[in-house]
Amino acid sequence: MNADTGRPARILVTRRQMPEVEARLARDYDSVRNTDDRPVSVAEVIAGADGMDAVFVCSTEPLNAAAMAALPDSVRAVLTLSVGTDHLDLAAAKARGIAVLSTPDVLTNAVAEAAMLLLLGAARGAHAAAGSLRRGEWQRFVPGGYVGKDVTGARLGIYGMGRIGRAIARNARGLQMQIHYHNRSRLDAALEQAATYHADAAGLLAASDFLVLAAPSTPETRGFLDAKAIAALPDRAVVVNVGRGNLVDDTALIAALRSGKLYAAGLDVFNGEPLNIAQDYFDLPNAFLLPHIGSATERSRTDMGMILLDGLDALLAGKTPVNRVV
Repeated sequence: MNADTGRPARILVTRRQMPEVEARLARDYDSVRNTDDRPVSVAEVIAGADGMDAVFVCSTEPLNAAAMAALPDSVRAVLTLSVGTDHLDLAAAKARGIAVLSTPDVLTNAVAEAAMLLLLGAARGAHAAAGSLRRGEWQRFVPGGYVGKDVTGARLGIYGMGRIGRAIARNARGLQMQIHYHNRSRLDAALEQAATYHADAAGLLAASDFLVLAAPSTPETRGFLDAKAIAALPDRAVVVNVGRGNLVDDTALIAALRSGKLYAAGLDVFNGEPLNIAQDYFDLPNAFLLPHIGSATERSRTDMGMILLDGLDALLAGKTPVNRVV
């Protein structure tokens, strides 16, 4: 409810949501929803936002400074179905007095599970092995066939030890992995859980038989995994990325996978996704690839929508939403 007008909040929703979220939108709000789920342009978002209290977007609808400036005066909040906000110009939103709400916490476990799926799939050559099976090439047992890299007891480096990084560490401890991490600052002992902290990224890289990128996209993290960083990893290391695609230099990673410097990679996020991903990845048998499904579980996607609507309700009631970014 919009406390200023006494009427249900008006929301433009750019993509279809999970059934429980759709039901709440229909019941509790004056919502305009994209029921056929077709991609919409930024121009359509701006035009459709006229008279709306909030715009509910995904990373598929990037709102840069010009787009934020063009949003109608009625818009009080932008709700993004993501933890990351690099597709939104936060400074421009703040300048307009537009609140930005995101989805912290609720997708942590789902993304951490996806990280382990990628780690195990890459280590065990799942892409190449599954393809061989589907093509009918598996004819008999071969002692040296489909041999992968051992995970249990290996050293796991985590770049970015926030909520998701810590959940990945918790899961990896079940495989007796030795946890190493690099973060902007060292964690308290209760959160660190005896993991080894590296104050500089070079130390982390040298200690990582497996490296998981779980950091957000920032000026400091973009392009982190470049040729120099890859050279600092142990030979035949495995790289996993569940952070953001732009943490990785694609040219350097592809070259390392081709040369054998890296054993494999497991990637759920990409530069240029979804339409402009580096095509060379698709030809690499040691690249285990997923289409950005880290948060794609029933519970997580539902909870993501609900926390955004909870935050909007709080904002319109004059309270401070727990998930407000700016």
